[in-house]
Amino acid sequence: MLEENKSNSIPLLGDRFPEMEVLSTHGHLSFPKDLMGKWTVLFSHPGDFTPVCTTEFVAFAKMAPDFKKINTQLIGLSIDQVFSHIKWTEWIHEELGVKIPFPIIADGMGTVGKTLGMIHEKKGSDTVRAVFVMDDKAIIRLILYYPQEVGRNMEEILRVVKALQFASANKVAMPANWPNNDLVGDHVIVPPAKTEDEAEKRRGKKDCFDWWFCHKKVVAKKK
Repeated sequence: MLEENKSNSIPLLGDRFPEMEVLSTHGHLSFPKDLMGKWTVLFSHPGDFTPVCTTEFVAFAKMAPDFKKINTQLIGLSIDQVFSHIKWTEWIHEELGVKIPFPIIADGMGTVGKTLGMIHEKKGSDTVRAVFVMDDKAIIRLILYYPQEVGRNMEEILRVVKALQFASANKVAMPANWPNNDLVGDHVIVPPAKTEDEAEKRRGKKDCFDWWFCHKKVVAKKK
């Protein structure tokens, strides 16, 4: 059962993932309970047995160990039924030699897709290529929407999860293309000055272009 969305709006950044019970290829899942303790990449695809979606699932499967290393689970979703998901993943394994290690939600009625804004009427009744990234407290940290005709870049999704985790752990902001930014390399952006005195102290300092634009090297903590 899906909890009623009283505001009739899709979740936004900073919201807790809505409560829902779903069926998947790995059995029953209960959200947000099953999201707690790990970061999560929940992604929807238009349909099983479609070429672009197949390339995406193969790419996600091959990178699943990389996501696991950063305590992140992958969960797929489409409006197809469980039996279709199972048959499709069997085909991928048998014909392409890739085993899909993550669960795929069967949203046959489209209830989950509509709640999360994954179904866009102008693109038909299928789910578009949406991506929701949740942190280990089930808080939505990133939302991406791709049209049906364009496949996603999994390297970028992995990069942005790493960036979100690093920013959260170190209370900093991440520059464009981190960790390979044209201006600051693998440095991160220091939070802006909050007082005139603090701004004055930053003037002329190394690793500051100006008082409002400072960066620094932060070494990731070993776990």
